[in-house]
Amino acid sequence: MNLMEEAICFAVRAHAGTLRKDGETPYILHPMEAAAICGTLTADETVLAAAVLHDTVEDTDVTPSEIRARFGERVAALVASETEDKYPQLPPEVSWQQRKTESLRELAATDDRGVKILWLGDKLSNMRSFYRQWQTEGPAMWNRYHQQDPARQAWYYRSIAKALEELKDTPAWQEYHFLTEAVFGEVRPDE
Repeated sequence: MNLMEEAICFAVRAHAGTLRKDGETPYILHPMEAAAICGTLTADETVLAAAVLHDTVEDTDVTPSEIRARFGERVAALVASETEDKYPQLPPEVSWQQRKTESLRELAATDDRGVKILWLGDKLSNMRSFYRQWQTEGPAMWNRYHQQDPARQAWYYRSIAKALEELKDTPAWQEYHFLTEAVFGEVRPDE
């Protein structure tokens, strides 16, 4: 198997039996969609493999050392760029702001285009899901998330768009920006 095929098989096993927050969609579809989006921006197989694997450390029992041993240092570093410290001692709704602030700080500080492509693939997949939920549920959709304040969600997703502006000439970034504004509209954070 090549790197991408191995990453897909590994991710399918790691996410087996899990669903997205909508309670219906098999989880593996999200990292596969993220990889497909990344594939419109790069042919770099390490970035594409990392896209498939990006939630394995954060959301399964897979460890960073397993990713490094199996897929190499570059893939492990890319996955780490998308992996938040979950602060297991705190409820997720309490640690949300801290986790997002730290992640955004790291994203803003990187010059690694592969990291930025990976983030865009992941977050565009999220925004597509949000948009579908928004169309059917409206603001009630936020009740299933750790952060239920749409203004905080808007702050986070708009901050990502800003951090990824070097990709603004790509259809993926343009779709991301369009969907962010479609979902959040006039929602502005209280700052």
